[in-house]
Amino acid sequence: MVYRRDFRRQQPPTEFFSRWSVTHLIIFVTVITFFLFLILSFLIPSIMDFVAIKPSLILSGMYLWTIVTSIFMHAGFFHLFVNMFSLFFLGSLVEKIIGRRRFIWFYLIAGVVGSLFFVLFTYLGGFVPRGDFIFGGVDDFAVGASGAIFGLLGILATLLPRKKIYLIVGPLLVIVLQFSIGPFVSGSMGNVVNIASTILIFLMIFSMFSPSSSFRRISMPLSLSFWLAPIVAIVPLLIVGFFVKLPIGNMAHLGGLVAGLIYGAYLRGKYKQKVKMLNRMIK
Repeated sequence: MVYRRDFRRQQPPTEFFSRWSVTHLIIFVTVITFFLFLILSFLIPSIMDFVAIKPSLILSGMYLWTIVTSIFMHAGFFHLFVNMFSLFFLGSLVEKIIGRRRFIWFYLIAGVVGSLFFVLFTYLGGFVPRGDFIFGGVDDFAVGASGAIFGLLGILATLLPRKKIYLIVGPLLVIVLQFSIGPFVSGSMGNVVNIASTILIFLMIFSMFSPSSSFRRISMPLSLSFWLAPIVAIVPLLIVGFFVKLPIGNMAHLGGLVAGLIYGAYLRGKYKQKVKMLNRMIK
């Protein structure tokens, strides 16, 4: 249900994030979980088997709980930062629209659907040329909240299709370039490339908060309608993935997105007048 108070009352921007929210709680739990397992990984090197999703194990009926636990784990500081950064903005908006209780249930469901899509397509990829590049391999581990986050984007793409969002293209290009040249560099040079890429990506992200418009351009922000943003975020990486094996779970993204589009379509059909009011309220 879309809460009536969310449609009738517009809150000042300064009050938008002032209330406690499920989004903030999820971010807090995810960050604490990441650091907890980071510490435990030094004591128990095999602990990743118990929290990260591995398609070959899932298909064998083992470690089924990782379909859920993998949503709250991340591969590194940068992975964690990018996902929590996205969740902070997208999640806060979606939570205001659908309410706290439905938000947390949908977040979990979208994450699970993303995990299942990843498992399914890695299996099907075994029958497709370069399928392990495009979809990932059955022995690849996967972690991250991006499937759930793409679910939130799917809801917004359905309820607010013409509203604008900024997609930061620069970091994606750096990641593609990093893994394109990765096979050709090794040792100390490979470490230099990884460190330089990480610094450049963080610089691009933080440049978005700069008052200088010229400095913000280094992140290559692309203003897109909500309906177009997921297409731009997924399709080019699928094409690149045919040539370069990227550490990005595109099928998990697609699964979460599908869940969001379905739930968004349900809300749009059931609460037509409220959705119209929402589009008038949110600029």
